[in-house]
Parts: sequence; C-alpha cells; structure tokens
Amino acid sequence: METLISITNLSFAYGQRVVFKDFSFGFSSGQRTGLVGSNGCGKSTLLQLIMGLLKPSAGEIELFGKPRRTEKEFREARLQIGFVFQDANDQLFCPTVGDDLAFGPLNMGKTMEEAEAIVDGTLELLNLSAFKDRVTYNLSDGEKKLVALGTALAMRPRMLILDEPTTCLDEEACDRIAKVLLACGLPYLVVAHDRSFLDRVVTGSVRLKDGRVIAEPPRESNGRPGSQAA
Repeated sequence: METLISITNLSFAYGQRVVFKDFSFGFSSGQRTGLVGSNGCGKSTLLQLIMGLLKPSAGEIELFGKPRRTEKEFREARLQIGFVFQDANDQLFCPTVGDDLAFGPLNMGKTMEEAEAIVDGTLELLNLSAFKDRVTYNLSDGEKKLVALGTALAMRPRMLILDEPTTCLDEEACDRIAKVLLACGLPYLVVAHDRSFLDRVVTGSVRLKDGRVIAEPPRESNGRPGSQAA
C-alpha cells in the first residue's frame, strides 16, 4: 500500500497547552480509519495540521510521499485531499447545490462542460440528482452534509478526511452518508463519536489520548465486522 500520510516527531501547542510532543502517525491507501477520543484530545487539531492550516513547532509531515513545510507545498497536497468540515455551512457558500459542486472543479481548471459532468456524476452518487438547482441554504442539515461531502468528492481526490460528518444528524441521514462513503472507493480518515456509524464504515480505529495514537481492537455492529468497508 502507498503511504498517504506520514507524521514523524511532531510537536504542537496552543500557548502553554501542549497537544502533541514527538507525535507520529501514518495512514496508507486502502485504509478507512476512524479517529476517536475524548473532546479536547486534539482530533480536529491533528486534521488541521495535516491540511497545513496549523503549523507544528517541530516534526515532519509528509503527504503523498513528499515533505510539506511551506504553504505552497500544502496547497498542492490539499488539491488531492477531500476535506469535509464539521459544520457544513463552513463549506457551502454558493447559491445552488450545482454551483457548490462545480466550484472546486472549475477552480482546478476544468471546462464548464467537464465540471457539469462531474456535478451530475457526483449528484448521482449522492442520490441527489434532483437537487442540482436547489438553494443550498434551504436544505436540511443532513442534505447539507451530503452536499458538503459531494464538494469534496467533486475534486476527484486521492483520499478523504472527514471531521464529525454525522454530528446532529438523524439515523436516516447517517445511513445516507455511510452508503456514500462505502460506495466512493476512496481511503479516508474520519473523526466521529458515533461508534455504530464508525463500525459500519471503517476498517479499523485508533484512539487519540495524551498526544498518542492507540490502536483499538476490532468491533462488530449488527453482527457485521467493521471490516465490511474494505
């Protein structure tokens, strides 16, 4: 398997509060990994460090086999990672669903025709084909989460990173997101507190505690192992 994320001896603090010290972590293609831990343990901070939105005080971050230190280097890597924010409203800012999905491909240099084809294919995967001209602002929370996931998929990334994709969603909305993740064919790293959701969509989980990652034993949900997502 190809190593997609490699973090070595990373340190980071908010002022005097140390979050990571000599922290190491790896993630490879073919993995669908859940990242769990108590509130405030550093899960979202880790995702922001991986995306280059925060800068460590020490250590090395490699993405797709290349060290990433400068904004330019992280920007190149971000084009290959579909990032889904915890709050969908932070990710959706265009008038309609179709506009939101087309924004990324157009900014990557796709033609209007190419972007339209990507939008249509993504909406089909999301089972939202009828939503292309819907006003994003008027969608339900679950529909917004699906569209936010769609904006990440529309970038044709090599992997996904998702920060609490099921927060405040009902069972039906969680089920729809799980089905999209299982169907997308991409490796992903997902932060979530909903263990039943994680058991369905990941191949394994790690716990973040005291600035370290600890592998968790396999769990089963509804008689099916979490490895069904492979």
